[in-house]
Amino acid sequence: MNTTPPNKAFQTDIERRLFVTVLIPFGIGYFLSYFFRTVNVVIASDLAIDLQLTAADLGFLTSIYFILFAAFQTPLGVILDRYGPRRVQIILLIIAALGSFLFAISNSIFALITARSLIGLGVSGCLMAALKANAQWFPINRLPFVNACTMTFGTFGALTATIPVELMADLFGWRMIFLILSGFTIFLVLLTAFVIPDQKYTFNGKNNIDYNFSDQFRDLIAIYRDRFFWQIAVITLIHGGVFLSYQALWMGPWLADVAGQTRGEVATSMLIFNIGMLVGVMSMGVIADKLQHLGIGLISVVRAGVMLSLLFQIMIAAEFTSLSLYLCAGFGFFGSSTLLVYALLSQTFPSHMVGKVNTAQNMLIFISAFILQWGIGVLIGLWPPLGDGTYDPVGHQVALISVILLEILGLIWLLFPVRRSSVI
Repeated sequence: MNTTPPNKAFQTDIERRLFVTVLIPFGIGYFLSYFFRTVNVVIASDLAIDLQLTAADLGFLTSIYFILFAAFQTPLGVILDRYGPRRVQIILLIIAALGSFLFAISNSIFALITARSLIGLGVSGCLMAALKANAQWFPINRLPFVNACTMTFGTFGALTATIPVELMADLFGWRMIFLILSGFTIFLVLLTAFVIPDQKYTFNGKNNIDYNFSDQFRDLIAIYRDRFFWQIAVITLIHGGVFLSYQALWMGPWLADVAGQTRGEVATSMLIFNIGMLVGVMSMGVIADKLQHLGIGLISVVRAGVMLSLLFQIMIAAEFTSLSLYLCAGFGFFGSSTLLVYALLSQTFPSHMVGKVNTAQNMLIFISAFILQWGIGVLIGLWPPLGDGTYDPVGHQVALISVILLEILGLIWLLFPVRRSSVI
């Protein structure tokens, strides 16, 4: 196994080639996945006006991405470990391209829900395929840094889904955005097929093509029965679900309805939010590597990050609207802290289980995001819309207080001593 210290430049020829042929192509996939996830933040008002959507309708339309994403995580983990990330990515991206095309030509809420479901299914493997490839091709002690590089691509996707989307929506309308996305997805299918190497050599394991399905599901059962997994899963699914709900949809309406921002100002604020996340993702990986050398584990970094994220959420709930840009930056930065959990799981579980354990965690996060994003819309909708078409700030405040209380309960559970996994 290569023992090159983390965070140094890739020093060997093979690592440099892997950076170009593995990390970057899969990173672009995660860029696309995150763009699809967050694009509705800026065009939410356009969708609501064009299709006469209520807050609950908009919440369900956007969150259906999460439930299809989550529903596929269990089989995704199995097929990733069996067939490898490259092959799985190609098939799923074709589905995403179809969904984006259908979204662009849809004229009813049912058609939009169907199309967004296909998008959610199609990009459901982008991050997990990237993490699986990283675990296969890179040394295990490099994973916090390499995974942080992958996460950075996703953050750039979220950044691109702010002001650039607002400008394109003004010029061409939201339908053209999804037609362009469909074409870009097909391009990524070709890039994946012809650039990424097939599963022939790894640092950390062997090809699992002969690992039968009964063994795969036995591993999956072991993961869900594992006490270490659940020790960290609770806060990750709650905090991650809240973060995704606000990043993908509800932060935008809060900025418009409570802080009184225009669509252009919302796009700028969400750009700051996602820059905060970008800096958080990049720095968290580096900080975690440094702290591990000092004997401070990843779980301690996650605990601290969640606490600070809660502080910014409390300020948002308290309607510190004059600090909106700072709140967006802080929530984005510290909200990314639970992403370190994927590196923690990859380091803890055997290499042949990495795909399954990461998708098991991902499934819980996206089920949570679906429930929370829709539920937040239901809570906001309990108060009638105001005369100008905005939602009542009281509804936003009640929704925020509710999710903050859930996160506090999850954090209390995380503060108990972490138990060792029974799988290893």
